[in-house]
Amino acid sequence: MAAAYFALFDTAIGVCGIAWTEHGVRAVQLPEPKAETARARLRRRVAGACEHPPIEMIQRTIDGMAALVAGRPSDLSEVVLDVNGIPAFHQRVYALTRQIPAGRTASYGEIATQLGEPGMARAVGEALGHNPFPLIVPCHRVLAAGGKFGGFSARGGVVTKMRLLAIERAILPLALPGDRLFN
Repeated sequence: MAAAYFALFDTAIGVCGIAWTEHGVRAVQLPEPKAETARARLRRRVAGACEHPPIEMIQRTIDGMAALVAGRPSDLSEVVLDVNGIPAFHQRVYALTRQIPAGRTASYGEIATQLGEPGMARAVGEALGHNPFPLIVPCHRVLAAGGKFGGFSARGGVVTKMRLLAIERAILPLALPGDRLFN
């Protein structure tokens, strides 16, 4: 197993964390009010990770995530992820979710359909509920049927999801069934 490192960083909405290996970003910790809490959560998620100053690629990712939560455009689509040990279906869900641009949303069902797995909306929701890369894999942009917010596993739950969508000035769905919201 590759050595893992992590760094904490301040954002407009709290202290975040990021962990990485030689293969790419391994995990992101969404904002916590205290650095100690963010550090403890990240250490639990990435066992054996050592705190380390961010390498250049990670610093660019940090800058992009901080810009995004401050309401400035940021493209995180080129960030390399370490998906070792992540189930193949989850990887497919994450790859498709990464295509949803800031300010737009899609539903769990739409993602399932685009994956060629209609009827698998719950499985998509479960995959996104285990997303180790929030913001980079923008699971906050995925809603339940009918434009309902659905769940969100970060601290603050749906309130945090709504806050992120408000920061991005998200266009909530008014689409007709079958519309492709993010292509």
